Order: sequence, then structure tokens, then C-alpha cells
Amino acid sequence: MSPKLRALSGKEVLIILRHFGFEPIGQAGSHVKLRRRSPGGEKQTLTIITHRELDKGTLHAIFRQACRFIPEQELRPHFFTD
Repeated sequence: MSPKLRALSGKEVLIILRHFGFEPIGQAGSHVKLRRRSPGGEKQTLTIITHRELDKGTLHAIFRQACRFIPEQELRPHFFTD
């Protein structure tokens, strides 16, 4: 059986990404911009939406974007069930 995407709210995704060092730097409506600096000093920016429950497609897109900066094997347990 393949892993299944969890049902997560924007607030839960924000908490997950803060665990990886991302901090909110701004908000426009329901969109929150998060940023952290890589060990090499590079700015890493993600934007998430803070809806009560995120659409599966939106959640998967956030996961894919976050995987540019966070190793997938570290991020996957937060977004998928076993």
C-alpha cells in the first residue's frame, strides 16, 4: 500500500515548516511567506496558504516546493501516512 497524503491545515503546515527553521516574514490575505537561510547563507522562501483544511493538490504542491530545501525523507513523515 502506498503512503497517503495527510489532511492538514495551513496552520499545521506552518508548524511543520517552522520545525525545519522557516519563519514567517509576511502575509498577504491567507498567504504566508516563510523564509530561512541555508548554511551557505542562501535565502530559502516558501509561500503557504492558511486555510483550515488544504486541498490535496495544494498540499502536494507545498510538499514538492519544500523538498527543494528539505530532504524528502525528513519531510515525508510529516505529510504522508505509512
